[in-house]
Amino acid sequence: MRNPSRRTVLKTAGAALVAPAALGSTRRLAAQSPRRRTRDEGPDTPKIALEAGAALTTAPSADTVAAARRIRQLGVEHVLGGGGPIPWEESRLQALRTNLKSNGITLGNLMIAGFPSAIYNRPGRDAEIEKVIQSVRAAGRVGLPVVEYNWYAHRAMEGYFLELGRADAGMTGFDYERMRDLPPLPQEGAHTAETMWTNIAYFLKAVVPEAEKAGVRLALHPNDPPAPLSRGSEQIMGSIEGWKKLISLVNSPSNGITFDCGVTREMGGDPVEVCKYFGSRDRINHVHFRNVIVQKPNERYTEVFIDEGENDMFAVMKELVRQKYKLQMYPEHPRALDYDQWAGIRSQYPGGGGYAGFAYNVGYTRAMLQAALTT
Repeated sequence: MRNPSRRTVLKTAGAALVAPAALGSTRRLAAQSPRRRTRDEGPDTPKIALEAGAALTTAPSADTVAAARRIRQLGVEHVLGGGGPIPWEESRLQALRTNLKSNGITLGNLMIAGFPSAIYNRPGRDAEIEKVIQSVRAAGRVGLPVVEYNWYAHRAMEGYFLELGRADAGMTGFDYERMRDLPPLPQEGAHTAETMWTNIAYFLKAVVPEAEKAGVRLALHPNDPPAPLSRGSEQIMGSIEGWKKLISLVNSPSNGITFDCGVTREMGGDPVEVCKYFGSRDRINHVHFRNVIVQKPNERYTEVFIDEGENDMFAVMKELVRQKYKLQMYPEHPRALDYDQWAGIRSQYPGGGGYAGFAYNVGYTRAMLQAALTT
C-alpha cells in the first residue's frame, strides 16, 4: 500500500492477543452504573478513544467480544477505525455501530480513503468525490459524527527508524536526511504546494456542503512526518500556516482538522496556542494526544513516551477542556515495551508498541483529563 492509512498502523488495542484469564468462580461486582463524578468523562468532555481493531466487524463473534472487552477493561468506551472501501453503505455502517454498541462501545470516527485521483487531479476524480459524498451521507444517516482523512502526495515514512529510550524501550525516530534525496515514485509523481491546494479546494467545495447537511465533521490529519519535501512533493499540511489556510478554504465546522499535539511540536509549534486558535474557531474535529522530543523542526525528532517529551500534556489537556472540546481523543503511538514484543506485537512504525503501551497511554491521558476537569 502506497500511503498506509493511520488506521492500519496500530490495530493492536482491539486485536486478539491472548485469551482472557479464566476467572473460575470469582465473584463479580454488582452490575450497576457508578455515580458520575465531575472529573469523569461525560457528554461535554473529551472522549478517550482507541483503535477498534478486531472489534470493528458487522457481526458478533467470540473474537470481537474479546477485543471489545480488552478495550473496555482500560476504561475506554469509544473507538475509531478504518471505514473500508468507498462508497460506504448505510447498512454496513449501521451494523458496525450496532455490533460495537452491543459490547458497550461507541464508534465515533472512521477514516476514509480511496480517492487518489482527487488528490492528484487525475481522470476519474469527480467519480471518486461522488463516492466520498455518498459515504459521508451514509455516515450522517447512522449518526457517525466524524470522518477523518489524509491528503498526502507522498507520506514520508522512509525517514522513520528505531531508537531506544529508557530501559531500551522502542522509540520512533524521524530523520529527513534518510530520505532527502529520494526521487518521486512513478505512480505518484511530484506535486507543488500550489497544485495540492488547488486540488483540495476543489474537493472541499464539493464535499463540505454535503457533510454539513449530513451533520458530519471532516477531520484532515496533518502531514506526519511533516517533511519539507516528500519524494519531490510539497506537503500542504506540514505547517501550522497550512492548517490555518485549510480551514479558510471553506468556512464551516465540517471543515476541520485532527489536532495532533505531537505533530504540532514536530513542526516547532506551541500545542497550547495552536489548540486555542483552532478550538476557539470550533475547527478541532479529532485529537491525537502524544509527545515528542525535537532536534530540528520538521526534520529530526523522536516520538517518546507520553510523559517525557517537550509537550506539557497537562497544559494541552486543560486547553482542550477550556475550549469545550467534546469529541474523541486518541492517545496514539504507544512505545514498544518488552511485554508487547513477547506477546508478538509488531507495529508498522519502528519502535511502536501495542496493548501494554496503549494501557500506559490511556492511564496517563485519563489522569490528565480528570485533573483538568477539576482545575
